[in-house]
Amino acid sequence: MEKKSYITVEEQKKCRKVADAFAELEDVDIVVVDAGRYGFVKLQYYTPPTGFENDFTFTDSRRLFDDLWEEWLHTQVIRLAGEMKIDDIDYDAVFGKLPEEKQNELMGRKQIFAETAGIEI
Repeated sequence: MEKKSYITVEEQKKCRKVADAFAELEDVDIVVVDAGRYGFVKLQYYTPPTGFENDFTFTDSRRLFDDLWEEWLHTQVIRLAGEMKIDDIDYDAVFGKLPEEKQNELMGRKQIFAETAGIEI
């Protein structure tokens, strides 16, 4: 039986760079692992003894980048909402309450992540 590959070698290298760029997400229970010929898997919300609650497979570096960017931005907004003592987390509403300088700082990180990951935005 022939083993089928679901990701190209080139995309696998690109996905590795994206995963490495967002490595800090491991601090919030998001881990991206290389599943070899199957692509890259984002594992999320670890709870013992059952393991990770969510898993998503990616074979395209751009889709992986976009997903991890959204995760990173949401974790920052959640953290800032906690600092601002906001209980109801509506990402857009919380983001809109941030000073323009902070909004620009957060959005500027997207370019930094893209450069690190080798992704054009």
